[in-house]
Amino acid sequence: MLWRSNLCFLSLFVICCAFSSSLLATEKPPNIVLIVSDDQGYRDLGCFGSEEVLTPHLDQLARDGVRCTDFYVTWPACTPSRGSIMTGRYPQRNGLYDMIRNDVADYGRKIPPAEYAVSPERILGMDVREITIAEVLKRQGYQTAVFGKWDGGQLKRFLPLQNGFDEFYGLVNTGIDYFTHERYGVPSMYRQNKLTTEDKGLYCTDLFKREALQFIEKNHEQPFFLYLPFNAPHGASNLDPAIRGAAQAPEEFKQKYPYLKDALVDGVKYGKPAQVPSREKKRLEYLAAITATDAAIGEVLTVLDQHQLRENTLVIFFSDNGGTAGCSDNRPLRGYKGQMYEGGIRVPFIARYSGKIPAGSVNDEFLTALELFPTFTQLASASLPDGVVYDGFDMLPVLSGQQSSPREEMFWERRNDRAARVGKYKWVESGKGKG
Repeated sequence: MLWRSNLCFLSLFVICCAFSSSLLATEKPPNIVLIVSDDQGYRDLGCFGSEEVLTPHLDQLARDGVRCTDFYVTWPACTPSRGSIMTGRYPQRNGLYDMIRNDVADYGRKIPPAEYAVSPERILGMDVREITIAEVLKRQGYQTAVFGKWDGGQLKRFLPLQNGFDEFYGLVNTGIDYFTHERYGVPSMYRQNKLTTEDKGLYCTDLFKREALQFIEKNHEQPFFLYLPFNAPHGASNLDPAIRGAAQAPEEFKQKYPYLKDALVDGVKYGKPAQVPSREKKRLEYLAAITATDAAIGEVLTVLDQHQLRENTLVIFFSDNGGTAGCSDNRPLRGYKGQMYEGGIRVPFIARYSGKIPAGSVNDEFLTALELFPTFTQLASASLPDGVVYDGFDMLPVLSGQQSSPREEMFWERRNDRAARVGKYKWVESGKGKG
């Protein structure tokens, strides 16, 4: 009888081991939702000290995760910063070291020469030999999508589908009109690899949210990487002087700031007298665009909860660079977008990974956008591509409070402007030898 008991015990043990192995084998890798805003000021979030801007959903995200106070991007403007997000490498390595050229032939006829002047440093797009984080995750079985401002080049070889993404709906360049989806009258919205005007007239933040919700609904049972690079609250590039240079927002969100006047003033645009947005109107459109984006993010977070994905999804939010002078609030930092001072390159950052990152925590460690690529690679149980120099590290142990940041330095270069930080010290050179 004893041998029968032992046999039963052994059989039960084998079954349990097999069941456990099956669970491990079928455990779903974590999803990654990466949300990036455009030109948002360091203080333009409730959780970062603003008593003016309304961002209830991002504030809740911070309460559920970690708020990082010392997070940097690699460039003080859009394109190179976003290139580093995708590659985990400094702009000088990945080839996207300046703003992309927007030299479609049509532009030259519609825009006065002074407005369209571009520097010789401007480039067409990222080095096509670069490996994006989307490519790495796709090889690991992830569904990948980007909805929003791509800003990596408008030739086909630079578009998302040629760089690891399964789906793309969004803008190929910067500064578009939020409703017409045009840059100085030239259409800029793409679906997959083709230009589209299917949603012309609709607010683009809502469109990117719509696509994100559909993507999650379709892919919630498999691992996914959702990249949501909003164009808000960047100013719109429009030939109409009444719109040019200000963000845009639906009336329902502008009404949340009744103390700010929605008014135009006498000014000059394109070398001629014109009615242009007042400073107060610029602030109104800017704040309302942020609140509209916050509402869209809230819906994305809600659908994650509806599919019980909170515990297995890393959600990250930050701005691609500092806020713009004249409409943003970068306090207590010095400077704005386009500058090497803190206000141009240090940005608000929030991360939530339930059960892994302590809720309601504040992290003052030195971190950068270069850390995203290695962090996502580690989460997906992937290896960094061979033969490529990466400039960051897996920052999840730092976000979780388990260890200090190993980062000791950071370097920036924008044409004639340079900066470096080593430890607590920072050096800035602006222009020709002026420190």
